[in-house]
Amino acid sequence: MNGGFSHVPVLREEAVTMLAPRDGGVYLDGTFGGGGYSAAILEAASCAVWAIDRDPAAIGRGAALASRHPGRLHLVEGRFGDLLDLLRDRGVTALDGAVFDFGVSSYQLDDPARGFSFRADGPLDMRMGAAGPTAADIVNTYAEAELADILFHFGEERASRRIAAAIVGRRAAQRFETTADLASVIRSVVRPDRSGIDPATRSFQALRIEVNQELAEIELGLEAASSLLAPGGRLVAVSFHSLEDRIVKRFMNAATGHVAAPSRHDPSGLARQAAAPRFRALTRGVVTPGEAEAAANPRARSARLRGIERLAA
Repeated sequence: MNGGFSHVPVLREEAVTMLAPRDGGVYLDGTFGGGGYSAAILEAASCAVWAIDRDPAAIGRGAALASRHPGRLHLVEGRFGDLLDLLRDRGVTALDGAVFDFGVSSYQLDDPARGFSFRADGPLDMRMGAAGPTAADIVNTYAEAELADILFHFGEERASRRIAAAIVGRRAAQRFETTADLASVIRSVVRPDRSGIDPATRSFQALRIEVNQELAEIELGLEAASSLLAPGGRLVAVSFHSLEDRIVKRFMNAATGHVAAPSRHDPSGLARQAAAPRFRALTRGVVTPGEAEAAANPRARSARLRGIERLAA
């Protein structure tokens, strides 16, 4: 389906089917990455795709795909949280659909020079873009309590205080510079559990989220994309861990009017009930990868797909 474009994103068929591209439509790929979703959308219909990515390397990789679809794929370097300004600066004020694939891309994760993984040693960077503080800046300068909060809230790491104390104790003698260095300190205070997950996994996730402000970006991106959707336009989002999916679920439930009933003692609940929903849900619960995809790609196992459609005004 992707015309020779090698990157196949998780839940590609399900996401593009849900997006339902049509001829003449204008679509957003808010997380271009390897370009798999953009390629599939472009082949599904004679439409235009605006693809955003903060990673200059991703934009560079997209040039070949853009050349195969002249005038139809438009690559934009920037954060998807800024998509309103990025698109309006280019004359785009309405969308027929938008897709997001949250989290770190395989290209970033598999490149030791980017510093996202402890599987191979590399600089302690973790930036999805080219600017801003690195993971090394955070572990070498943040206060112990702040580090512990990041590890606990973004990594759901129960040993966050022990790890933060170990980091602060070690950096007093020597700065952290590499992924292997940090991972070894974490493993020195956190023992492996029965899950088989490396003790450094949750901490690395937490630091990556902090470096890139990922959760705040998701909230901004969902709100911005939904505000540009024309009636019948669809918003589709793929998330990979509970923190991402929680934000997507909360946003889509609010947009479709599926919110928890307010207390009868809370007068503000009357106002919330009165607002008509702007969207309808496209999924009942979540869509997850099939057995074949999960077996072929272990990273797909945690993927969750949700979608909503803009109602007529």
